[in-house]
Amino acid sequence: MIDNISWLAIYPEIVLLVMACVIALVDLGVSSARRTGTYVLTMLTLAVVAALQAMYASSGNTFYAWGNMVVSDAMGNWLKCFATVAVMVLLVYGRPYAADRDMLRGGELFTLTMLALLGMFVLISANNFLLIYLGLELLTLSSYALVALRRDNTTATEAAMKYFVLGAMASGFLLYGLSMLYGATGSLDIGQVFKAINAGQIRHQVLVFGLVFVVAGLAFKMGVVPFHMWVPDVYQGAPTAVTLFIGSAPKLAAFAMTIRLLVDGLLPLAIDWQQMLAVLAIGSLLVGNLAAIMQTNLKRMLAYSTISQMAFVLLGLMSGVVHGNVDATAVENAYSSAMFYVVTYVLTTLAAFGVILLLAREGFESEEISDLAGLNQRSPLYAGVMAVCLFSMAGIPPLVGFYAKLAVLQALVASGQVLHIALAVFAVMMSLIGAFYYLRVVKVMYFDAPLTATSVSAPLDVRVVLTINGALVLVLGLLPGGLMALCADAIVRALAT
Repeated sequence: MIDNISWLAIYPEIVLLVMACVIALVDLGVSSARRTGTYVLTMLTLAVVAALQAMYASSGNTFYAWGNMVVSDAMGNWLKCFATVAVMVLLVYGRPYAADRDMLRGGELFTLTMLALLGMFVLISANNFLLIYLGLELLTLSSYALVALRRDNTTATEAAMKYFVLGAMASGFLLYGLSMLYGATGSLDIGQVFKAINAGQIRHQVLVFGLVFVVAGLAFKMGVVPFHMWVPDVYQGAPTAVTLFIGSAPKLAAFAMTIRLLVDGLLPLAIDWQQMLAVLAIGSLLVGNLAAIMQTNLKRMLAYSTISQMAFVLLGLMSGVVHGNVDATAVENAYSSAMFYVVTYVLTTLAAFGVILLLAREGFESEEISDLAGLNQRSPLYAGVMAVCLFSMAGIPPLVGFYAKLAVLQALVASGQVLHIALAVFAVMMSLIGAFYYLRVVKVMYFDAPLTATSVSAPLDVRVVLTINGALVLVLGLLPGGLMALCADAIVRALAT
């Protein structure tokens, strides 16, 4: 029997789904080239959904619904709130770009984005293997369509095909791993899987074999080595507005999926999956930073940067369990630092790509690093926002990226394990190498002669949101305590049940 709690748990999802359908129908009567009516209705819907999620998260309540298939907790609700806000920001940045490139002939950009967000919601709240796969497919199928939205652009179509083929393979990996876990434990419920494994009555070899495929699927969604092949090609080939989408909100859903599967369900196997995450992190730091140095295309450079940034999230996730012992403080520090890192990374990525979208509106794709030459002379504000974002990604104080890296490194060192300390040292060394390609872009913006004397202009809403976005990167670096406490509280409440 379905009770009121079950409906209460998915109210935001119901609102989002109903309004996505309504907006698709309303858009048929919208004649504006910039789809103003559709845009306004979409933003109002997302604002209501974000407010609902924030209200749920602030209450701090955790409840299970729909036969334990859905979980509503502080961590999930805050991540859904942040994902919704991220989608609102990217639509503000992306609408002028999309309109100039004839991507708004219909309302597909808005509808597909909302359906992809719904997929993230399902993924974040899933407490069942089937629901995880359902949310994942809704997100990825919508993403494939978004990448191919410029139907007359061969580069975008090629990127969509690569994304589709590699994404299907990764989904197969994840599905195969989940089916093996189901075969070993006899349950699709994540909580029941945890209990079955914790009882110690299942063959360890079977579980680890399934775990390998699950971790491979998760690694693809996070875009880490060696499952990173799609990231630079899709980032470069997709329309920049869609690149911003792929590089931001889905990272929050990937983090939640990782927590649900590895921590909520497979924590007794932490010794095994932490070793796998260590290998993935080392490879990602190495390949991401070294390959980024070689790039001249700005979107491709940021793609390799993403690979190295996600390595820090993995480092945070792998330091929670020490010598097989689950310590509450270590778990809180490790997983909250990883959550803080992914949230602040999304914030920084939004601002960085917002500047790229702004410049791309001048009739060309502002994709090469050389396209930013002399930006400070043309627009000190936008050059300053871009510099703040790049410094933050490099981990330079007092910006939020520095504190995010510091929190992850502290969690690693606090474990006291030699391997973790060595990984922390390695991560610092790789970050020093990575600082080169970030600073190279700053040098081009401030010291190279501009290629054009054209001033940079943008609509008022874009200017306001971009300024706030850049300011938050600085303010949260100076005052990180509030967001860090929020992440810690969300993790504690999520794991308490």
